[in-house]
Amino acid sequence: MVNPPPALSIDGLSVAYDARPVLWDASLAVQAGVMMGIVGPNGAGKSTLLRAALGILPTLAGEVRTFGKRLKPGMTQVGYVPQRSAVDWDFPTTVFDLVQMGTYGRLGWLRRPGPKQREETLAALKMVEMDGLADRQISELSGGQQQRIFLARAFVQDAPILFMDEPFAGVDATTEKAIVTLLQQLRSRGKTLLVVHHDLTTVRDYFDQVTLLNRRVIASGIVGDTFTRENIERTYGGSIAAGVL
Repeated sequence: MVNPPPALSIDGLSVAYDARPVLWDASLAVQAGVMMGIVGPNGAGKSTLLRAALGILPTLAGEVRTFGKRLKPGMTQVGYVPQRSAVDWDFPTTVFDLVQMGTYGRLGWLRRPGPKQREETLAALKMVEMDGLADRQISELSGGQQQRIFLARAFVQDAPILFMDEPFAGVDATTEKAIVTLLQQLRSRGKTLLVVHHDLTTVRDYFDQVTLLNRRVIASGIVGDTFTRENIERTYGGSIAAGVL
């Protein structure tokens, strides 16, 4: 029997800013239904990896495939939740409208959202406990609420793969726990998640697999085999692993 291709494979991805390499020959593979954490020090290229894989940033080399097929700009195979700091929260739109935007990719340019899309949007808002704020302007939300509505938008997008850039940054412990639960629900439905993460102490609790990155992929695989003292110290330097393992 031939094994199915990975849900996501990144091969030899390289990115440079002003001729300065920021990501070099990065390769990793993620099977369907897996939640993988991407960890590394500041400036390691974690966000760059996600954005380059999506085609948001130009690349020097590399290829990205989803389920064996090359990922091209405009494809709806991958949903993306950016860092909150990258979003213009003063843009005049409501919570409902922002979440409903997640349905646009499946509709195409010529169709407008209808009753089905409205129902999907309300269901997603209820899932993240934000249905009571559907008519509120996004500028009025707290950090945790902002993160929840981006999750809701990812739900209605219904992509098989989800990229998330620092979803736990700037939220309180209660919100972080709620977000983890939602991500685990997505995984249980067969979704594949690639999550940039900064807290090494929770890697073993949150993720099935982990990629340690410092401009290059230092190691990538099952957490139990990959998230080791040696690999952490190769990624971060020094004796940081002592406070983690």
